[in-house]
Amino acid sequence: MKSYSIALIPGDGIGGDVTAAAWTVLETAAKHFGFALTSTEFPWSCKFYKDTGRMMPEDAIETLRGFDAILLGAVGWPAEVPDSVSLHGLLLPIRKAFVQYANIRPHRLLPGVTGPLRAENFDILCIRENTEGEYSGAGGRVHQGTLDEVAVETSIFTRAGVERILRFGFEQARTRRGKLASVTKSNAQKYSMVFWDEITRKLAAEYSDVAVTSYHVDALAARMIMAPESLDVVVASNLFGDILTDIGAAIQGGLGYAASANINPGRSAPSMFEPVHGSAPDIAHLGIANPIAAIWSGAMMLGHLSETAAAGRIMKALEATTARGIGTTPGKDRTEAITAAIVAALT
Repeated sequence: MKSYSIALIPGDGIGGDVTAAAWTVLETAAKHFGFALTSTEFPWSCKFYKDTGRMMPEDAIETLRGFDAILLGAVGWPAEVPDSVSLHGLLLPIRKAFVQYANIRPHRLLPGVTGPLRAENFDILCIRENTEGEYSGAGGRVHQGTLDEVAVETSIFTRAGVERILRFGFEQARTRRGKLASVTKSNAQKYSMVFWDEITRKLAAEYSDVAVTSYHVDALAARMIMAPESLDVVVASNLFGDILTDIGAAIQGGLGYAASANINPGRSAPSMFEPVHGSAPDIAHLGIANPIAAIWSGAMMLGHLSETAAAGRIMKALEATTARGIGTTPGKDRTEAITAAIVAALT
């Protein structure tokens, strides 16, 4: 029997609840399709930081390297640990160390879910560059606390980094509807974003079967709201992709449905899968967190592990559950009830 080892990092707040729910669904699917999942749970979180002074141990990356994939719940507890500490102490180091340069976020309405737009038939795959760009962490502050203080944040765009994320986007477009939107702000950022546009045009010549349109990020943000059905694959830099995918989550009904995958396309290291709704301190421990984004992320993990039949069955179970109105209204259904309904739809 084929077996996969999965590192579980529940993290903070509702992360524990949604990770447990996703794992229940994943184990059910694994049994049904004849493969095994084994898990090792790690307590790395803001609580871990308060106890140890680190978001994760010094050897965490090497510890994780031996797993087939990582399933993350949520990280952050801003009342006690600044987001800049939690993000740069756990999530970003994992993405960079494991060359998870493609952040994939699907945006579509599940059956029974009502979004804020009149449009219902959109299906957008946002691909965000995940390891450099505006989140490179290059910069610093000098003369801190004085009137002469200076803060510098430098975006890093490499030819290798831009080309590989765009090429990944072109390949995804080939498997879908054959349309790619490349997002920049080259009218204002005349070096990094013009560079991105130039590489887009270069690669477009290799992918003549894909229709390519370059957008400024503000225009693309408007299009996601005014005409989301016109979009297929969207490729953007780290910052622009981060912002646009929150718009995507909003139009698909909210962060409770926002799944994501941090992919190492070369498979030289484990990829990481996570819902992007955050730790939600306001509802933590109330038992009403929507686990659908975490379960959807788990389905993406199985797809990446080549268990496509199981991944597809989970998605059908999600759709059958929301079509019955379960998990479609924030706070109406308890986490365990949504999970149970999805498990029932699986079997």
